[in-house]
Amino acid sequence: MGRRMRLSPFATALLLVCVLAPCARPHVRKLAPDLYAYISENDRSANSTFLVGQHGILVVDTGLDKAEGQKLLAEIRVSSALPVQFIINTHYHPDHQGGNGVVGPEAIVISSAFTRERTLQLISKTQRTEAQSAVDDASQPAFRPATEALDHKLTVFLDDIPVEVVMVGPAHTMGDVYVYFPKQKTLATGDLYLTSSSPAMDQGSVSNWIQALNSMLRLPVDYFVPGHFDVGTPATLTRFRDYLAELYAQVEKLRRSGVSAADVRTRINMKKYVDFRQYPQFHATFADNAETIYQQLSGSHGDGRVH
Repeated sequence: MGRRMRLSPFATALLLVCVLAPCARPHVRKLAPDLYAYISENDRSANSTFLVGQHGILVVDTGLDKAEGQKLLAEIRVSSALPVQFIINTHYHPDHQGGNGVVGPEAIVISSAFTRERTLQLISKTQRTEAQSAVDDASQPAFRPATEALDHKLTVFLDDIPVEVVMVGPAHTMGDVYVYFPKQKTLATGDLYLTSSSPAMDQGSVSNWIQALNSMLRLPVDYFVPGHFDVGTPATLTRFRDYLAELYAQVEKLRRSGVSAADVRTRINMKKYVDFRQYPQFHATFADNAETIYQQLSGSHGDGRVH
């Protein structure tokens, strides 16, 4: 299994749409035998990772909505017609799980308990929105909450291939997990890591986030599949960790000197990371990150530890 086969009718149809109405295609990169990174061409939708076994497929994160889920499924079908048996969601944000119902309508869905709880809230909110307005069906999420939740670590076996799901505690959100493929020396990070980018920060703990990245770097990993952008390496993940650590240290020092949360946004110096992407519309800038760290140090956000 795992060799690229001829396009299925579903994949061919999607490609014809792109020819008739030009659109960018996601990039699929083979990282190891039967393991693929799906790199979204759309910054608003997340990357995915999929592993093809002898009897089924395991997918990490599924994209923003039904349309993005269909794109992912089309690329999976280039490699295999097997059913998707497992979906693992790294956290609750819709861009990572809005395609669940399209990609794996019968799959076992795995996440942290926190992610499952927040997903149920998202489903309720989506149902109210759909009832109140006429919207394009393809742009709607197809949520499926976890059928299995973990609070520390879970090993899933796709046939005889181990896949480790590790709960890190509060970090990017209050319930992040990462997914480690030990035989393939690959790790899917969700938004715990973004290649050369300032991340958006939910309620979590940047202090614990840094420790989570340190724990990833101790593993024998060649490839890190980020939540967004290109596949990373130990060197690029180290630089992302260094960005968070340096920003945390600067904010901590400024706060001790009496600088306000508003002023800390302009007092930080991140010239070393001038090449990092920043997205003001997603509150994913150096200044936004600095203010979030300030609030966490002031006790306004949760904190936690890596187990």
